[in-house]
Amino acid sequence: MVPALILSSDSHVFEPPDLWTTRIDAAFRDRAPRMQRIDGADQLVVEADQVISGIGLISNAGARFEAPETISGQGRFEDVPRGGYDPDQHLRDMELDGVAGEVLYPSQGLFYFRVTDAPLMSAIFRAYNDWLADFCSTDRSRLKGIAMINLDDVQDGIRELERAARRGLAGAMITEYPLEHRRYDQPEYEPFWTAAEALDMPLSLHTATRRQGKIRGAGEKTLRDASSRATKAFYPALSMCDMIFSGVFERHPDLTLAIVEFELAWAPHVLSSMDYTYRERHGEAIYRFKDGMRPSDFFRRNVVLSFQEDAIGIRLRDTIGVDNMMWGSDYPHSESTFPQSRKILAEILAGVPEDEQAKIAGGNTARVYHFDVARLMAHA
Repeated sequence: MVPALILSSDSHVFEPPDLWTTRIDAAFRDRAPRMQRIDGADQLVVEADQVISGIGLISNAGARFEAPETISGQGRFEDVPRGGYDPDQHLRDMELDGVAGEVLYPSQGLFYFRVTDAPLMSAIFRAYNDWLADFCSTDRSRLKGIAMINLDDVQDGIRELERAARRGLAGAMITEYPLEHRRYDQPEYEPFWTAAEALDMPLSLHTATRRQGKIRGAGEKTLRDASSRATKAFYPALSMCDMIFSGVFERHPDLTLAIVEFELAWAPHVLSSMDYTYRERHGEAIYRFKDGMRPSDFFRRNVVLSFQEDAIGIRLRDTIGVDNMMWGSDYPHSESTFPQSRKILAEILAGVPEDEQAKIAGGNTARVYHFDVARLMAHA
């Protein structure tokens, strides 16, 4: 048995092929992202000929249960679940999966953090944010959209964050790991942290959003190699540590950071290492906190982790913090728990006390993103 209220802290839309070609600012239309069929599969292309990714892994919900051998980066738009781009069908799919509400991230848009031209990236994000706001307007009580924000120009990022809030979006995603010389310990970001806190817009670091074009090594296949995927939590952990050690959360106690689709079990070691470094390596942890606070205290107050199926992380929940854990289905991607989310959650949460299950399966997501629980329960 699982809690009555299940909310997904990490689901996705799938952008229709004409989103950017029809919505992007006219000045960028000839450089807009588009879907192009190459050798029988649809590829995401931006500018003249920059192929960003295939679509198979971000559009293949359910295949892992029916035919896992078919999962690959290759795919065609006509095979994408309609709920990815049709909000009414999306809501029907949620009902089929037993999920009352969802926090929505992009699919194709994840890869556009690799665009090197900052004005083009900002134009891509503005067009997407407008489309997503329209998508969520079908039922804002159940669909909570997360805006994409480019921080290459911090003031431009603030303006888009404010615009996204006015359009009703519930939070904002920034690159999980910026360019090395502009990591999140830099003072240039301070106005953005201030704005996000004032707007009560949680910030997200979502997988696949690094600014760097390549993860490691050289050659066309290094973007998705097994070693990089297996160690991907390294990057958001660095960004989180930069924010904590530089005092971002001391100065902004009401700012929330969501680390999304990196699972849970990596966190206990990082928490222990942060506290050890702060206590024993004063020359490295230069910033000193007030009131005896430790780095792990800021994690537990200001950071939440979104996961899918991390049974080991669930066993470590006392160390991580039950209040810091949010489940997500990752619909409609290939690793999604859809349409078996309730079954999988029941297995993962077996033996967990009911009050803790309620927080992990939906309560924490409702708190962070302001879902109206009473309204959702009445709908159910």
